[in-house]
Amino acid sequence: MFDSPAPVSTPVVDGMRAGGSWNPLWDQLYEWDPEWTERFMAMNATPIARHIFPPEFVELLSIAIDASCTHMYAQGVRRHIRAALDLGVPPEQILTVLQMVSVLGIHACNLGIPILAEELGKPRPDR
Repeated sequence: MFDSPAPVSTPVVDGMRAGGSWNPLWDQLYEWDPEWTERFMAMNATPIARHIFPPEFVELLSIAIDASCTHMYAQGVRRHIRAALDLGVPPEQILTVLQMVSVLGIHACNLGIPILAEELGKPRPDR
């Protein structure tokens, strides 16, 4: 479909693959534009690489991101739960993060219920 791009160095992507954090869904993007993919992954990794937060917090935040209803990346949730447990994060903290992130789904009701109520109040030709 696309011409093969010139070979580029992709140390961040290579490290992600070696470390198990590469998502196979990104393979096609990488194949089509490895340079852009490398730059994006490097930009994405920068906040973590700065070590502003302790590793335990980074893992809890990563669990929340991967488990959120807009992301739902099971492989990432599993990897970050394992890493959090390995760092000594209590299971209760992991459970609390999952419970907290679950409230994101309520927004479907916050959006949909008023629309449903509005539509139910309108006359319909089939009634």
